[in-house]
Amino acid sequence: MFKTLRRDIQAFLDNDPAARSRLEILLTYPGLHALWFHRLAHALCRREFYFLGRLVSQFGRFFTGIEIHPGARIGKCLVIDHGMGTVIGETAEIGDNVLLYHNVTLGGVDLIKMKRHPTLEDHVVVGAGAQILGPITIGAHSRIGANAVVVKDVPPESVVVGVPGRTRPRSALQAPSPLLLPVRPDGHEDLDLHHNVSPDITMELL
Repeated sequence: MFKTLRRDIQAFLDNDPAARSRLEILLTYPGLHALWFHRLAHALCRREFYFLGRLVSQFGRFFTGIEIHPGARIGKCLVIDHGMGTVIGETAEIGDNVLLYHNVTLGGVDLIKMKRHPTLEDHVVVGAGAQILGPITIGAHSRIGANAVVVKDVPPESVVVGVPGRTRPRSALQAPSPLLLPVRPDGHEDLDLHHNVSPDITMELL
């Protein structure tokens, strides 16, 4: 158990440049607390204590602003950065080393009692405000842009931006990050390089 807790804290330390210490993460990071509430709620549901599982998940929602249904399956080293408004549905499945930003929804579009929420494979990054809806699969190492709406399967190593989400291979987006543009002697960024970066690429990088 303690090994798992240390691994969870290390995942936040590795993925958040603002994190200064393990103690700070332990005491002040709602994404970590939501994950631990979910682990307890999920364990109760697996033992068919469904009401207690839901009750624990509601405590987690109240204290963190993050709602994770106790039935959701979550892999190792999930990081929910900030997290306020994030919702993860009952039949959602999340792989290892996934990063979610705030206001993300892993939601359903049907009322039938079967698989109706998304599956995120390993090493997926989901930007703030993105809505991933239905029993679709987001392939490993993919990135979902901020506020994108995704309703179709996404192949591995892809980038999705826009409403509805448009998918393209990550290998096709070879451009320098706007945060790392060369600076001219007068202290301004090289604006010519900006003109060579498409809006979709800029969204993916941010």
